[in-house]
Amino acid sequence: MAFCKSCGQDIGTASFCTKCGASQSAVATPVAAPIAASSEGLAENVAGLLCYALGWVTGLIFLLIDKRPWVKFHAAQSIAVFGGLTIIRIGLLFMSHFLGWAIFALIGLVSFVLWIFLMIKAYQHETVRIPIAADIADNLAGK
Repeated sequence: MAFCKSCGQDIGTASFCTKCGASQSAVATPVAAPIAASSEGLAENVAGLLCYALGWVTGLIFLLIDKRPWVKFHAAQSIAVFGGLTIIRIGLLFMSHFLGWAIFALIGLVSFVLWIFLMIKAYQHETVRIPIAADIADNLAGK
């Protein structure tokens, strides 16, 4: 059996890899390490994205079931960010004046923007450390 010099795919007798397209007669160029997958087959970047999918709820689930440090960090950061914002919003519900409702709406907008931003960055396998929440996440994730 012959294997691709670039990605390790079984190529048989072909002169080009069907997976990455690398020529097998030329010198192979190094490729980036593949994103680690868990035993369940869920890629690390997808697990990171899912940590934020339902806010602190999915963060808690992934913190308990996933053992990979990168995923645990994102799960813990999801709990810290969205759990904290949820607590603040619950506190603001009891404020009956206009300023309380304006702050409530502003925190809702910030939550939405952070939610989208963190999911995109996690899917791109980038680590974004949100101030204060990242320190809490380090402690929760056991770093």
